[in-house]
Amino acid sequence: MDDAVPAPERRVDLGDLDPCGSRQAGRRSGLALIDGGPVVGLADGSVRAFDDAGEERWRVDGEGSAITLAPFADGVLVGERSTRGAIRFLVDGEECWRYEAVDDVGAPAKDTRFFLPMVVDAAVSDGTAYVAARRYECRDERYFESAVYALAPDGELRWRYDADASPVSVTPFDGGVAVAYNRCPSDHDDGLVVLDAEGAARWTWDPDRSATRRVGDVAAFGDGLVVASHADYRGYRLLDGEAVWRVDLGRPEPEGDEVYTYPNHVAAGESGVVFVTSNSFPRSGRETDERHPNEQSAFGYTAGGERRWRAPVGGFCHEIATDGDRVLAPVAQHFRDRNRAVHGVRLFDAADGLRHARDTEGVCTAAALGGDRTAVVEEPVRYHDGDGAALGAYALVIE
Repeated sequence: MDDAVPAPERRVDLGDLDPCGSRQAGRRSGLALIDGGPVVGLADGSVRAFDDAGEERWRVDGEGSAITLAPFADGVLVGERSTRGAIRFLVDGEECWRYEAVDDVGAPAKDTRFFLPMVVDAAVSDGTAYVAARRYECRDERYFESAVYALAPDGELRWRYDADASPVSVTPFDGGVAVAYNRCPSDHDDGLVVLDAEGAARWTWDPDRSATRRVGDVAAFGDGLVVASHADYRGYRLLDGEAVWRVDLGRPEPEGDEVYTYPNHVAAGESGVVFVTSNSFPRSGRETDERHPNEQSAFGYTAGGERRWRAPVGGFCHEIATDGDRVLAPVAQHFRDRNRAVHGVRLFDAADGLRHARDTEGVCTAAALGGDRTAVVEEPVRYHDGDGAALGAYALVIE
C-alpha cells in the first residue's frame, strides 16, 4: 500500500445539506473531472465547476438532484433525478441543450423523490454519449419504464432503446453500448443487452431469468465484458454472449441467516478486473446479526479469472470511479455496524490491490479520477443510534 497522499487536500464547502441517515437512501450528488477541474452536481440540482485549487469557475441552477455527470466534448453532461429527468449539456456555465427523459419514461406517479425520473448512468465514447434513464412506480407490483439514449455533442438524438425494466449501468462496447438491467419484472427479460451503433440489440445475456434482481454492473474488458451479477452473487467474464469464467463473490453462507452480499460494481483495465461488494443481507427479511465474509470488499482478478487480492472497503459504495487500472471507491455508511472510521476513500490498482486510503468524518458518496487528480464529495451523516450529532459536512475534497 502506498501511504503517500497523491496531492495536498483542498476542501470546498458546498453549503448546507440535511444529513444522511443510517441507511442509504440513494444518490444526491454527482461528480466529474474535466480539463478545467472538478464539476459537482448538488442535491439541490445546481452544478458548480471549480479549478484544481478549489476556486469556483461557474455555477448553473437545476432541479431535483444532479446525480450523473460525465465529461463530454468540450463540456459536461449532467443527468438529474427530478420531475423532468433532464439530461443537460453544459459548457463554461452555459446550458447548450437539454433532453427531458420524462417525455419517454413518464411523469412521477407520486410526488416523492423515489418516484422521480432518474438519469442513472452516462458514458462517452467516440463522440457519442450513452445515457440511461428510468422511472419507478408501484402498481400491483414493481414497475419500471426506461430508455437508453445515444446523443451527439450538438444534442441530436441518434437513437433510443426503450424497456419496461430498470437499467443501472452502461458501458461503451464494440462500437455500441452494453446495458445492465437490475430488475426485469415485466416484458423485458434480459439482464444484459448489447446494442450496436444503430441501437439494435446485438446479443443478450442473463445470469438467471427467475431471479428478482439480475445484473448490478457491467464493464468492457478487451474484446468482451465483465459483469457483476445480483442474481447469483457472482462475477462473470463474457465473450460473444457466453460466459468464459465465473467467480463466487457473495454466495449465501450456509449457516445462521444464510447471509449473502451483492457484487455491486465492476471495473476493468489492461491488468485485470476489480469487483466491489456491498452489504450483508439475510435470506428472509432485512435484519441480521450475521456478516458475510466478503461484504464491502474489493477483489482483483486476472484476465483468466484467477484471484490476485482481496481488500476491505469498509462501507457501502454508491459508485466507483475508474481510470485505466485504478479504481477509486468513495465509502459511505456500513449499513449495519455504524462506525465513523469506515467513511472515506480507497484507491485500488487492478494488479496490486489497495494503494491509498483516507478516512473522512462524513460519508463519501461520489468520486472522480483522472491522471494524477482525484476528487470526492463528502456528505454529512447522522446515525439513528448515535448521540444525535451530525458527522462531517457537505464538501468537495480535491487531491
